[in-house]
Amino acid sequence: MSLRIKICGITNLEDAQAAVALGADALGFILYAPSKRFIPIEKAIAIVKKLPPFVQTVAVTVNATKEFSNLGWRKQLKNFNLAQLHGHESPVHVRAVGKYLPVIKVFPANEAANSVPEHYDVSAFMLDTPSKDHGGTGQIFDWDLALEFKKRTRRPLILSGGLNPENVAKAIEAVQPYAVDVASGVELSPGKKDHAKLRDFIQICKRY
Repeated sequence: MSLRIKICGITNLEDAQAAVALGADALGFILYAPSKRFIPIEKAIAIVKKLPPFVQTVAVTVNATKEFSNLGWRKQLKNFNLAQLHGHESPVHVRAVGKYLPVIKVFPANEAANSVPEHYDVSAFMLDTPSKDHGGTGQIFDWDLALEFKKRTRRPLILSGGLNPENVAKAIEAVQPYAVDVASGVELSPGKKDHAKLRDFIQICKRY
């Protein structure tokens, strides 16, 4: 099975279309207002509706209580294919979200060892660099933590955290993840993609 590629922090249609044209499998839209890559859900949906079929769209949230308890939000979230939960969501919370969308549960890499993967009903797990801002650091973590986590779950593992065209091949070879996730490593500035870096990143990933 070939490696999957997710481009996160999409804030505009031009970047979304470029990522898809270059071969991205999934796009992430950060609905967490404090993020430097925040996009209002209405704007995200407008972009999603202009994408071609077979592109996975991911609603990225943090401790998403409002999003999945409010009926209006739940209706809007149905425009996406998956929910990516970046906070301290409990297994019960994850299960509740899973009633509406398949879930990717994210763990900071330093907390992964203390997690109990089988308690979470998810489609995949993601490991990211620890950050008070829940991602977007541009820093890698010790990939041995990802290897240890892989041994503890049968679910697909998505590798995130500081990936870029210069280090992604080494990361893939070290961890052998199901997918890689990138935001800051292919940007000109937060929320604005560098299309040359996007091309280079995706071309490297397509070799695997």
